[in-house]
Amino acid sequence: MGTTQLETVPEPKYWHLKTVLSEALDQDFAVGEILPNERELAARFGVARATLRQALEQLELEGRLQRRRGVGTTVAPPRVGVAVGSTEHSWPGESADGWEIVDVADAAVVSAAVLRLLGGGAADQPVHTVRRTRVSHGQAVAAELLYVPAASVPGLSAIDAPAGPARARAVLRELQRLALDGQDRSVELGSARADDAKELDRLPGAPVLVVTTRYFTAAGTAAVSVATYRADTCRLTFGDSGDVEIRHEARAAS
Repeated sequence: MGTTQLETVPEPKYWHLKTVLSEALDQDFAVGEILPNERELAARFGVARATLRQALEQLELEGRLQRRRGVGTTVAPPRVGVAVGSTEHSWPGESADGWEIVDVADAAVVSAAVLRLLGGGAADQPVHTVRRTRVSHGQAVAAELLYVPAASVPGLSAIDAPAGPARARAVLRELQRLALDGQDRSVELGSARADDAKELDRLPGAPVLVVTTRYFTAAGTAAVSVATYRADTCRLTFGDSGDVEIRHEARAAS
């Protein structure tokens, strides 16, 4: 990895440094290789460590780098393809949607923000919170919290499936008995919370893409999904149908 003079460059130093580093990643490093530490890189390029961190953070956001606990900063593999939207609306868990059930918090009380997404109601209304993960190419790429008010699944029996993944499957099964009228979806950039970061092998505060989906019946909002995707691994694109997909982005050979 060579050096360059940055003092006379009119654009922000960190942005030019990002370009230089990106070229070096293509030419000098292999996928998974660990970069030198910040002190060494800052000295090599003659920049302050704060400038270097800005460049590294931008490269991480663009999916070129990964910061891993106990390892350091490594060269990221190409982004993987994971379908998020479909041409037909469907309930979570239908049509082999690619999510793996982890657990369920039965009849838990949710935050005010989630309550608003569910359409309001009493703050103490019981809500089943199903946690699921999505794995692609052997790597966890997303973690989801699916909020299902107890009122949406009145036929759920605690006797049939008392706890754990079996209970979560029962919640999804009862949800699928309802007639789905439609759904809406929003996507925004966020920062990984501690629990999601651990599940996705990221550092807390790492950039993530948060996909929020509301599911509607004739009676109103029946469920809300908040899915956190690794921003370094996933690329969101919007098709003509308005659905959301994550498509594979192959890097050009250097």
